[in-house]
Amino acid sequence: MSDKTAAQPPNTGNPDDYKMPLMDHLIELRKRLMWSFLAFIVITTVALTFAGDIFNFLAKPLLDVFKDKPELRTMIYTSLIEKFFTNIKVGIWTGFFFSFPIFAIQIWKFVAPGLYKNEQKAFRPFLVATPVLFFAGGAFVYFLVMPMAWQFFAQFEQTGATTDAIRIQLMPKVSEYFSLVLQLIFAFGICFETPVLLGLLARAGLASAKGLAQKRRYAIVIMFIIAAIITPPDVISQLALAIPMCILYEIGIIVARRIEKQKAAQEAAFEAELRGEAPADAEKKPTA
Repeated sequence: MSDKTAAQPPNTGNPDDYKMPLMDHLIELRKRLMWSFLAFIVITTVALTFAGDIFNFLAKPLLDVFKDKPELRTMIYTSLIEKFFTNIKVGIWTGFFFSFPIFAIQIWKFVAPGLYKNEQKAFRPFLVATPVLFFAGGAFVYFLVMPMAWQFFAQFEQTGATTDAIRIQLMPKVSEYFSLVLQLIFAFGICFETPVLLGLLARAGLASAKGLAQKRRYAIVIMFIIAAIITPPDVISQLALAIPMCILYEIGIIVARRIEKQKAAQEAAFEAELRGEAPADAEKKPTA
């Protein structure tokens, strides 16, 4: 039997049956991080090639605001290097955005062998839900929040139609616009992870559905404060973040309640096994 064959753990679903040496753990971790970093480099390189197109995509909500005013469809940069470094930031953050699921999968592949099969099954939905909810938050702010917010801010222009009014025209800076869009996308993406966070707290026993429901009023106040801090100073953006967070908080309570039921069923089954009792489904066998 070769060393490679001998190193394979038995297929029992028990991580204690085989313990990998520390050096092998470090080698495996390095391998996972290298794959994650390689994915980030490849995606970032591709994103840098299409940085202009990506920026145009991010600027489309603002472009739609001025669709009836083609002469106002202008952005400026006041430094020679501003647009260049903005393109670099576009590539890097795009690479991070799309390589995050790959990074999460590699971390899962590193951690999963140390978990029991029932633990892997319990945490797998969180692994899937994390990038899905993050992308959902980004899509929500791009397709719904940004068009309304940009329309709200654009209305403060002054045409200077009268002799006693000065003309004030909106001409966003490239770097400032990208920073604002980036702030909104990541703020909404992270806040949309509320059900995952509450579910993990319930799984770890640090929170309960009953406790979360009882503290609902305090959570709503905190969510409105968070929305006021991380969004632009307009009511539309703040409400657009706070209201979905409240809904996601309620979803998190439902997730926590389901997790508690599953844990209670598992504990009951384990206690029944210790007492030597057969599971309920095993007792109901069809008769001939």
